[in-house]
Amino acid sequence: QVLLVDSGGGLVQPGGSLRLSCAASGRTSSGYTVGWFRQAPGKEREFVAAISWSGGNTDYADSVKGRFTISRDNAKNTVHLQMNNLKPEDTAVYHCAASGGVWGRHPDLYAYWGQGTQVTVSS
Repeated sequence: QVLLVDSGGGLVQPGGSLRLSCAASGRTSSGYTVGWFRQAPGKEREFVAAISWSGGNTDYADSVKGRFTISRDNAKNTVHLQMNNLKPEDTAVYHCAASGGVWGRHPDLYAYWGQGTQVTVSS
């Protein structure tokens, strides 16, 4: 069992930055992939970014590539999502999720989910 707590959301103006964090506890000694997903009102949950256990592999949705950076600190069991040049269309609830070492973008691959943190980009 892995417990995830995500944080760092807030209200920011277009062009601004936020840094989301995902803190893991429980069976974190097992290698797992961590992904970030987001869901806007009336829309399906969509993949944002993922990072492998070693941090050597990362993947980004085309809509955030070049603006968002995912990183992890396994010593602290924490994954971060640095979001720069935010746009109104980035507004959503962001969730981190962990898979049992499986790599991919589909939400069904991820067994553990954080509670979500709201990101609102508005002037």
